[in-house]
Amino acid sequence: MRRLLASLVLSTAAMASAAPAQTPASGPYRILKTVKVGGDGGFDYVHADSAGRKLYIPRGGPTGRVMVLDLDTLAPLAELPATNGHGAVVDPKSGHGFSSSRPIVMWDAKTLAVIKTIEAQGSPDGILGDPANQKVYVLSHSAPNVTVIDAAAGAVAGTIDLGGAPEEAATDGKGHLYIDLEDKDQVAVVDTVGMKMTGVYGLEGKCGTPAGLAFDARNHVLFVACRNPATMTMLNAHTGKILGSIPIGAGVDGAVFNPATMEAFASAGDGALTVVKETSPTTFALEQTVTTPVGAKTLTLDAKTGRVLLITAEFGPPSAPVPGAPAGAPGRARRGPMLPGSFSVVVVGK
Repeated sequence: MRRLLASLVLSTAAMASAAPAQTPASGPYRILKTVKVGGDGGFDYVHADSAGRKLYIPRGGPTGRVMVLDLDTLAPLAELPATNGHGAVVDPKSGHGFSSSRPIVMWDAKTLAVIKTIEAQGSPDGILGDPANQKVYVLSHSAPNVTVIDAAAGAVAGTIDLGGAPEEAATDGKGHLYIDLEDKDQVAVVDTVGMKMTGVYGLEGKCGTPAGLAFDARNHVLFVACRNPATMTMLNAHTGKILGSIPIGAGVDGAVFNPATMEAFASAGDGALTVVKETSPTTFALEQTVTTPVGAKTLTLDAKTGRVLLITAEFGPPSAPVPGAPAGAPGRARRGPMLPGSFSVVVVGK
């Protein structure tokens, strides 16, 4: 997710032809509602603050900002201006919110007033908060790959180099951070106390171009969502041992795990939300494939309701490629401009 969705998008026809066969299609989950919230600018990650009942959606472009919606009604609450970023997160203890932007913007999660900006290096993209140590980890495909922020003080605590391009991260809350490396087909293991990478887990060709990562911290299971091939591969977080792989939709860009239901979700741009059931710490089953709007490739979990929220928009036909232009990221292709007023939030639940 090095660039926003307006410039990093998926070709509908190519995605449909590349998607693996997926069964079963029926199950307990369905789209409960789709709300058009509109607004211009690209988009990438979405974050549900389940405790504060707010939904944060960074928007890019000339009017870069963070849209803040009521998590229950999806009514607009505010917009944090001058924040051209990719992701957002809230530290529950300090009540501080942060954007993965340059500079990083810090705000009061209750009043939504901007508190300060924090200078950062690299190209901030993904972001993760660890409530256990009150640190926020801002990911970047260029070095430094991780900028560590003290959530209470709003200051840079250090940086971490991974030697690869990070996409998503997960924490066990006990000093270990896991980060998938899109360009290496690996999952990096990080010591959060020493702020250094201590090892990597290879995906052994079963899961290439990892773009989503979810984690069952209780049973130490990593769910790695990949584009090439399009699979969700499960690993033992202690050893890196591969426990199994399940086909998912094409163009995945996010994954979450719900410990209350023991289900992992992977959102793909071809319009498939894959639900994987953890039946034991070593066995997994494809529970359901929910058909979602094309382009709904990033997601977040509302831990209070168990609902999954995705974001997407409608796009016009793509323009002709520019001769000599660099190729896009693997599993991604061109799409035309976003149609005005079409940006939407999709709510999936039982």
